[in-house]
This record gives sequence, C-alpha cells and structure tokens, in this order.
Amino acid sequence: MGLDAAGLTGYHRVKLRSGRIRYTNDLPVYAAFDAGAIAYPGTLHADVPARLNAMLVGGELDMSPISAFSWAQHARELVLLPDLCIGARDEVVSVVLASPQPPERLDGARIFVTSESASGANLLRVLLERRYGVRPRYETCDDPLERAREGEPALLIGDRAIDALIEMPRENVYDLGTLWHEWTGQQTVFAVWAARREVFERDAAAVRDCMHALTDAYTWSRSRMDYVVAEAQRVRQRPAGFYESYYAKLNFTFHFAAQRGLEAFCRELVAIGAIDTLPHAFPEAIGVPA
Repeated sequence: MGLDAAGLTGYHRVKLRSGRIRYTNDLPVYAAFDAGAIAYPGTLHADVPARLNAMLVGGELDMSPISAFSWAQHARELVLLPDLCIGARDEVVSVVLASPQPPERLDGARIFVTSESASGANLLRVLLERRYGVRPRYETCDDPLERAREGEPALLIGDRAIDALIEMPRENVYDLGTLWHEWTGQQTVFAVWAARREVFERDAAAVRDCMHALTDAYTWSRSRMDYVVAEAQRVRQRPAGFYESYYAKLNFTFHFAAQRGLEAFCRELVAIGAIDTLPHAFPEAIGVPA
C-alpha cells in the first residue's frame, strides 16, 4: 500500500457528499462533469439553494455551494472555501424584485418571496430597509412569479427571475445586483462554497481535491462557452443570445473584489439584525502537505 496525499499509509479517502445548485446559472461550473470531460471526486446532489443550505448545515452534505446569508449565519461551523462563488459585478439578472411600484414606495406593502433563496431575500431586505428606508411585509409562497404576473410585488430568483425579465415591462423589474452596486459600489455574492468544519479537519485533502476539480471544470467551461450555452438552451430555452449575455454578467471567481462585496453584505446583515456578529469574509487556506 502506498502513501496518499496526506502521507497516511493505507488510507482510503472517502468521497465527499457535495451539493450542486439546480439552476442554469451553475452550468459554467458543472458542465464539464455533465459532459464527462472531468471526473468529480465525490458525489453530487442537485437541489434549490435553500435545500442545499439545510443539507450542509444539517450534516447531510459534506461540502456545497451555500447562500452567502446562510454561510454568514453558520460561519463557525463551516469553512469558507477559496476560488469560486456565484455573484455579479453589478447586474445579476437572476435575482429581481418585480413590482409595479418602485422600491421606495413599498413601505408596509406585501411582498411575496420565494423560499428557495436566503441570500436574495435578505439582500432585498437590506436594500429596502437600509437604502430606501421602507419596511414591507414579506409572505412566502410557492409561486411568486404567478403573483408578479397578477401585479403583486414579488422577489424572484433563478429561472423565474429570468422569466419575469423576458415577460414583464423592464420598468417593473428591479435587478437586486444593480440596486446594490449603485448604492455601495460593491459586487454581489449570492453563493459561496463551504465545507463542514469537522469534515475539513478530518480530511482537508478530499476537500482540496473537490475544489480543484470544480475550478478545473470552470476553466474547461470558460474556453467552451458555446457548449455551455447549448446545454443551457437544452435545459431551458431562451431567446438567441440570452445566455451569452447572462453568463458574461455573472462572476464565478471569489477574488478580492468579491470578498469585499461579501464583507459589505455581512456588515449590512448585522445592521438589520439578520445576523448577530460579523463573520470573517475571506476564505481559509485548503492546501495540505503533499
């Protein structure tokens, strides 16, 4: 028996249970695995962000993309991983407020929100309370897009947000990434990658291998965006040119500007009382001795 990456004779690394967001916005990270071009050294479970959040925090997953808000809530239990995130420099496209009334006129109004995204819901709350000084009432519902079609204010994420942009008058759809960037000058970060702390402490090498596979897969996609766009069109048909524009707006690299944006978001979460303490919004090193 030889030595593994951690230098332990006869050690057989366990495959980590990993999450994957079930929207078209994740394809630039995961398309290489779907195509069989790169092997993922763990298992992948696809679900909506809120479900992945609960599975990671509850121990059903070992590592996963997790909403920025849920990571901030559980930062002591989780290791914030480097290299990847899901966010935008300004316009994000897939996180929007659909409303016939502008944000500053929503004080006391009822806003229907999806249960699928903790970061989107809390970013909306930050913007309304801190930027516009209004306090609406939030009501969770299964189909906020239908409510938006009926003329009710609604928070929409993922493919439903894109549906709203395509269907509704642009003056009635407010991009939360744009509103945040106009106000703070910062980028948005809606999701980060994190591992459970006990999993990382037990097998940092497995976490590292999974993250390396993810970054390799993203590198693969960046040089094959025609393939990624075709896959996105296969999953959810959109007008010609939509996905090229959409993916160009998103940011998947957890660089310093994204880290600063996450830190700014966490400060605002503390200000509205959504979290108690400011977490350290910079990733931990995941290298291990070879």
